[in-house]
Amino acid sequence: MEHKGFTLWFTGLACSGKSVLANVVAEDLKKRGMKVERLDGDIVRKGLTRDLGFSDEDRRMNIERVTFVAKLLTRNGVAVLASFISPFNDIRAYSRKEIGTYILVYVKCPIEVCEQRDIKGMYAKARAGEIKQFTGIDSPFEEPNKADIVVETDKQTIEESKKVILDALSEMGYLPD
Repeated sequence: MEHKGFTLWFTGLACSGKSVLANVVAEDLKKRGMKVERLDGDIVRKGLTRDLGFSDEDRRMNIERVTFVAKLLTRNGVAVLASFISPFNDIRAYSRKEIGTYILVYVKCPIEVCEQRDIKGMYAKARAGEIKQFTGIDSPFEEPNKADIVVETDKQTIEESKKVILDALSEMGYLPD
């Protein structure tokens, strides 16, 4: 059975839970027989956008490229789960406009909790000046002004957050009966 494609765009600080949530939601959608593709910031930067750094301009170009890929997949009936910090409201608005069937999930989590979860030590390196232009430390993160779904991963378990997302997708008519 063919299903309408959509892009579920996860935004939030590093270590907020974007990738973990996208993975568990993707597995659920696959079990329902849906075509699913995952686009993850860390993986995309090893291939599609490896020529880009972390300046504001490079971050925008990164999201523009990912948006193009998500748009192609979405219009071909794929459920795209994209996990990107995507720190600026204007670039998220660009992605929404370009992709069309775009659902923004704000993975909300206080920076203090993200730092506690950071097994790679990126926040500590950023605070020590070893990593420049790190979102939330010396580069801004604009809270979404038009999130379709908000999960608070410091207050909800992964399963609770997944349920919020799946319930919203069901209400929006994106899940098969």
